[in-house]
Amino acid sequence: MSNFREIDRDTDFLLPPSVNDWLPERHLARFVVEVVEQLDLSGMSRRYRGSGSAAYHPSVLLGLLIYGYATGVFSSRKIERATYDSVAFRFIASNQHPDHDTLATFRKRFLREIEGLFVTVLKLAGEMGVLKLGTVALDGTKVQANASRHSALSYGHAEKIEAQLRQEVADLLTLAEQADQADLPDELVIPAELERRETRLAAIARAKTEIEARAAERAVREQAEYQAKLAAREERSRRTGKKPRGKPPSPPTAGPRADDQINLTDAESRIMKTRQGFEQCYNGQAAVDVETMLVVGQTVTAAGNDKQQVEPMLERLTALPKALGRVEVLLADAGYCSEHNVEQCRNAAIEPMIALARESHHLPWQVRFGEPPPLDPAAGPLETMAHRLKTRDGRNRYALRKQTVEPVFGIIKSVLGFRQFLLRGLDSTRGEWSLVTMSWNIKRLFALKPV
Repeated sequence: MSNFREIDRDTDFLLPPSVNDWLPERHLARFVVEVVEQLDLSGMSRRYRGSGSAAYHPSVLLGLLIYGYATGVFSSRKIERATYDSVAFRFIASNQHPDHDTLATFRKRFLREIEGLFVTVLKLAGEMGVLKLGTVALDGTKVQANASRHSALSYGHAEKIEAQLRQEVADLLTLAEQADQADLPDELVIPAELERRETRLAAIARAKTEIEARAAERAVREQAEYQAKLAAREERSRRTGKKPRGKPPSPPTAGPRADDQINLTDAESRIMKTRQGFEQCYNGQAAVDVETMLVVGQTVTAAGNDKQQVEPMLERLTALPKALGRVEVLLADAGYCSEHNVEQCRNAAIEPMIALARESHHLPWQVRFGEPPPLDPAAGPLETMAHRLKTRDGRNRYALRKQTVEPVFGIIKSVLGFRQFLLRGLDSTRGEWSLVTMSWNIKRLFALKPV
């Protein structure tokens, strides 16, 4: 005879239930609340007027967002639903149920404040005795923008469509001036058709202006890079006493190019190459501590190339609180390699270990277990770094890069499912990326916290 537990969904509790009793003592939700309570949220609180109906406390809304992003629940609608369905979300919300609009508004309203809290969480990690800076690994990952690549418009196509629309406007005006319009289709309303085309022309004009502004910025940047390459070429020739090898760098061309694009849904996003093909994306950057796998520096850029991201990241790393220690070594793949970046690392008193080319997966045993020839005393910073990477100690150190930062991106994107930003615009995506990485750090701290 079977022996089953009794099923009873109708008996009332003898005492009022408490969500505190339903959650295990060691649970991520409890840790999130504990961390949020240590954060200074006075800047958020002051922005509430204090009149009208009572508002949800910032600690509740922030706690829900952090726990959501740490567990793969990013949508404000899903978080709202989880405050009813999930004990963990109920616990953080104190058995309250903020609606999705409140959560979405809070997230968008306090992005700057959330960015500032990223470093505060790192300070907590230092106070816990978990984080002590030393070696960090830098990498970037393409995250889809909240916009389709099919909404992108190139400069060349914009000029073509603009000319077509202007001709159509002229034809419609000619029709409107005709005395007899009896032959026109009944569905054709000339004022409405003119308005539609004028609206499109205005949108195209704004898009062209933005592309032209970007082209001007690019020209300034490329000119500076061109001059730096010439100077480095001359310096190398002076140092070695030999004529520089290879062709001299080509000077940049000014003005927009025909394939320069802008997205009409999210103008600041870019089409970038991903493993799935070309997508409308942003480039999320993260510097990860090799000992703890905590993200210690992060930002978002609209540039698909990583080469310009070393200097901004160095500024963030050197600005971290002194109590956390000092970054001593920076690991990065070949996408970050340039003589300028190597020099910037050395100027920041950080040893660069940036690959000069894509790694080979099958090195000969003589290379794996041998040592390179002695370094030329006249070698420059780039040659010095290249020699260091060929040593056994250098290869072992560099190997830490792949097993540090890539798993973090893999978990965030493939396990948690954060493959697309919910917000639009560079400033907003930077704030959301701060929320993503801060939530990862809190989840990681929970795992590192002694039992």
